[in-house]
Order: sequence, then C-alpha cells, then structure tokens
Amino acid sequence: MIKPEILNEHPDFSLVLGGPLFQLYRWARLSGDSLERVQRRVLVVITVAWLPPLVLSMIGGHALGGAIAVPFLYDIETHVRFLVALPILICAELIVHDRLQAAVESFLERHIIVLEEIPAFRRAIGSTLSLRNSFIIEVALLVLVYTLGLWIWRSQVATGAATWYALPETSGWHLTLAGYWYAFVSIPIFQFILLRWYFRFFLWFQFLWRVSKLNLRLIATNPDRSGGLGFLGSSTYAFAPILFAQGALLTGLIANRVLYLGENLMAFKVEVAGLLAFIVVFVLSPLTVFTPQLERAKRRGLGDYGRLASRYVQSFEEKWVRPRATSEEELLGSADIQSLADLGNSYAVVKEMRLTPFGLKDVMRLAVVTAAPLLPLSLMVFSLEEIVTRLIRMLF
Repeated sequence: MIKPEILNEHPDFSLVLGGPLFQLYRWARLSGDSLERVQRRVLVVITVAWLPPLVLSMIGGHALGGAIAVPFLYDIETHVRFLVALPILICAELIVHDRLQAAVESFLERHIIVLEEIPAFRRAIGSTLSLRNSFIIEVALLVLVYTLGLWIWRSQVATGAATWYALPETSGWHLTLAGYWYAFVSIPIFQFILLRWYFRFFLWFQFLWRVSKLNLRLIATNPDRSGGLGFLGSSTYAFAPILFAQGALLTGLIANRVLYLGENLMAFKVEVAGLLAFIVVFVLSPLTVFTPQLERAKRRGLGDYGRLASRYVQSFEEKWVRPRATSEEELLGSADIQSLADLGNSYAVVKEMRLTPFGLKDVMRLAVVTAAPLLPLSLMVFSLEEIVTRLIRMLF
C-alpha cells in the first residue's frame, strides 16, 4: 500500500543543484543553496579565464598587433567564447533548474503517472540525482578535457596562423606566455563547463527513459495533441541559452577564419547546417522515448472513439433520418446534432495526435535560437542596407 505522504511529497528534482563543482561554488561563497549570486560566479570565471590572457598578451606585446595575424584584442573567437558563451552557460543553470523542475512536477500534477507507479517515479528521480552528484564523473570529465579536449582544440579549432597565443615553427607550435594560460587554464574551464552540460543532457535523457517505462495515463483526446505530454516539448526551451551559446561559439570561430585566414564564408555552410541538425536532434531526441506509449494511446483512442462514433451515428440516423421526415423546428438547436459535432471534433483530435511530445513549432524555435548568433556573419556578405531591404521585402 502506498503511503499518503509519498503521494503528497514535492518532487525535489534538479539537474544543476549538485555535483562537486556546485559544492565548490557554495564553499567559495559563489552560490547559495538555490544558485544565488550568479553575477559573482560569472565575474570570477571571466576573471580567471579571460583576464590573465589579456594581461599576459599585453606583456608579450601581442595584445594590439606586432608580427602576428591575430592580436588578442582582435581575436573575435576568444572574446565570444569567454565574454558571451561562457557567461550564458553559467546563467543557464537558473533557467534549466526552474523549467525542468516544473516539468517533472507536471507528471504528478496532471496525473500522468498512475498511482501504483509513483514510487517507481520517485526512484527514477533519486537515480538521476545520484548520478548528478557523482564525484567520479566530474573527475572523468576533467581528465577528458585535459586529454581529448586539448587535442581537439589544438588540431581542429585553433587558428593555424600566428596568433597572440601560439607562434608556428618548423617543428610545430610554440605557445606564448599568454598561450600557456589559455591552453591549460582558459580552454579547459570552458570545455569542462560545456561538457557538464552535455552530461546533464544525458541525465535528462536517462530520467525520461526511465519514466517512459512506467505505466502512464495518456489521453488521446488531450488538446495538446501529445496525449498530455505536450509540456515536455515546451520544457526543451530551458536549453535555449545553451543552444545560443553553441551558435555564438561557431560564429566566433567562423569570423576569425574569414577575417584573418581569408576563408570563404559560404564554405562553412555544411558546418552551420550540421550544428543546427545536431543540436536540435540532441535536445529533442530524449523526448522520443515516449513514442511507443503515444503510439499505443493513439491506436487505442482511434479504436475507442471509432466504435463510439459508429454507435452514435447509427442511433442518430435511426432517430432523425429513417423513421420519419423531420421538421426544421425539431432539428434547430438539437442537442444530438451538437453532440455529433463534438464527437467529430474529438475524433479529429485523436487523428491529429502526434507520436512525439513536440511539434514542428518546437523544432523551428530551437533552430532559430541556435542560428541567431550567426546572423551578424551575413554582414560579411551583404551590407546592412541590403539586409534591411531584404527583410522589408519578406515582411511586406
């Protein structure tokens, strides 16, 4: 028998209120129990990741110019990475905490979890929080950053020309004084925070997968066209700041290569399309774990309402059509006709029911958020006047 206090207990779910880094924030008074002092966290992280390379590049004479292609103050990618993307990734914790906690509560508030499955639902929450708090996982992420992460940055992301952080030599790269801090402190900080978000995506997927295995009460006629799970599609908007940060990061990388290496902007269209596809799929794919239950709910709804509709229309025809001619006065305002229309609307809702808790509108919104930071790149191809003129023609 399920205890009453279990039913009334508020689900304490959060992807961000835990883990060694969160505890370090609390110990250093950079966060309270509910992620307060976000401005302090942003300021400290920027001070550690961005300010030392600025000072060291000034000492080395690589801040404004010299015999290098990319001075520090002209390095768009670095400034976007640490002054735009990194603060957004830190501030996003507040949004993700509030939105996803509300989504988890909705499972109970909307009675989607049947009574007998509530203990299992709470066990799924507990399992997710245990992984979130894992010390071993965050240490593994740190090791990954200082091995694979640095190799990827060095071989795939870093500019090949002479820059404020590295000078090319016959035997390879020679890091400047600012470059050592950048490569072994700044870049790992950014990569670690970004990897923690990917790990949180995994936690969200794991939680939803466990919930999808429970007996859920999905109603095919729910107006959200998702059996009652439509709130999950809206919950993905919590990750919008992270998608925006990813788009900003790609924007900075492309801008550097176009401005300082002379590469063609249109040569990056595959990378842009790939980012949009990958990010949207990455965020929305966890919701597809509910597809089997939604498909069963739709099939069951079509069968139930199809049989109900058959019985009703047969009775309607026998009452109003076959026995005798019906006068207009009798038909006008008849509750039977209104009920027939309502039944038809209900059946149409079941037919339109989606097999995923999200729709095309959700996909488009996430794609727009990811692509928004890329819009300034268009100024490299078109003038501002041309862009405004094209927008006016599209709108009017």
